[in-house]
Amino acid sequence: MTTTRSTTRTAVVTGASSGIGAATARTLAGLGFHVYCAARRTDRVEALAAEIGGTAVTCDVTDEGSVAALAATVGDTLDVLVNNAGGAFGASTVAQADPDEWRRMYDVNVVGLMLVTRALLPALLRADDGAGVICNVGSTAGRVAYEGGAGYTAAKHGTQVVTETLRLELWDQPVRVCEVAPGMVRTDEFALVRFDGDADKAASVYAGVAEPLVAEDVADAIGWMVTRPRHVNVDELVIRPRAQAAQHKVHRSTP
Repeated sequence: MTTTRSTTRTAVVTGASSGIGAATARTLAGLGFHVYCAARRTDRVEALAAEIGGTAVTCDVTDEGSVAALAATVGDTLDVLVNNAGGAFGASTVAQADPDEWRRMYDVNVVGLMLVTRALLPALLRADDGAGVICNVGSTAGRVAYEGGAGYTAAKHGTQVVTETLRLELWDQPVRVCEVAPGMVRTDEFALVRFDGDADKAASVYAGVAEPLVAEDVADAIGWMVTRPRHVNVDELVIRPRAQAAQHKVHRSTP
C-alpha cells in the first residue's frame, strides 16, 4: 500500500479497479489529487495506486465494516468523493427476473453509495475552503427505461434520486453534490459482467458503433465537474457518444 501524500487535495474513487473508476483515479491524480483507490480487488488497486502515487484501499462498498475501514484510512478531511462502484447484472424481462440479481444491483448502486457517502461526509464537510464535492456516477439508464433493463434502470434511477435528495439535505452545508450520467460506454468489463462472461453478447452491445464513449471520456468529465469554483455546482451532466441520440436510437454501421 502506498501512503505517501503528494498533495493537500484528496479524492476517493470507489470501484477503482477497472473501467471508469480506474480512469477517473488517473485523471484526478493528473489534476494534482492524492487519490484513495478503493475496490474489492486488492491486486488491481495496489497496482493502480503505485502507478499514480495514490493509496490503495481494499473495500466492498456494500459492507459497513469495509466502508468504515475506508473512512478511517482517509482520515479527517476529504476534498472529493467519486461514488463510481456499481454494475448491471443480467438483462432479463420483469417476467423472468432473477431477484438475486436485482438485490445485487440495488445493493451496490444505491445502498453502497449511501454507506460510502454517510461514512465520508464528515470529512468532506471539513474540506479546505468549503470546497468538498460528491460526484455520483449514474447512467442514462437512470432516466429512460428499456426492455430487459428494469433491474438496472430501477437501481440507477435510485442513484439519481439519492443524489437529488442529498443535494436538498445539504443545501446549507459546504459541500456540492453532482451526478454524471453516461450513455453508451465501452469498457473491458461492464458488458461482460452483465452477461455473465458471454463475450458474444457483450460485443453485440457495441456492434456497428464506430465510436462509443470510453472510460477516459467520462473520467475527463468528472475531472471537470469536481474542479469548478466552489460556488459552482454541476447538478447533472449527461454524456453520450455522438452516435447515440437517445437510449433507444443508436447509429450502427452495417457490415
